[in-house]
Amino acid sequence: MAGMMMKPNAKQEEILNGFNLLRNEQRTLANKVSELTTDLNEHKLVLETLNQVEKDRRCFRMVGGVLVERNVGNVVPALKSNSEKMDKLIETLTKQLTEKGQEIQGYMAKHNIRIQGAPEEKKQGKAASEESSKATSGVLVESNN
Repeated sequence: MAGMMMKPNAKQEEILNGFNLLRNEQRTLANKVSELTTDLNEHKLVLETLNQVEKDRRCFRMVGGVLVERNVGNVVPALKSNSEKMDKLIETLTKQLTEKGQEIQGYMAKHNIRIQGAPEEKKQGKAASEESSKATSGVLVESNN
């Protein structure tokens, strides 16, 4: 009988581990999108700054952890190319992130998973608290002093 009790718990753990794995993958994608968005904004800021200076002016660029000296005319096209690639990658990762969210929703529906503090539970809890406050609104408590 003890073996029968362990099987449902093991299955629940497998379901929970699968759910946590999906959420970790989603979190990783979100972190990568955030990181790339920050990098893209930095690239745009540098491009705006470099567009205001002369093309033959020297500048420094970090390439693979090494600081190299270039001129603005050589750096700007490379920065534009990198910005475009990052923009496309952000679009792709954002699409993957939404797909992962849909996959998680499907997994939750399939295995009847509810998250504590989810909006549905809050609405139900709010309705219950309103009902209890209506029921006690006419009660007077007398203190013995």
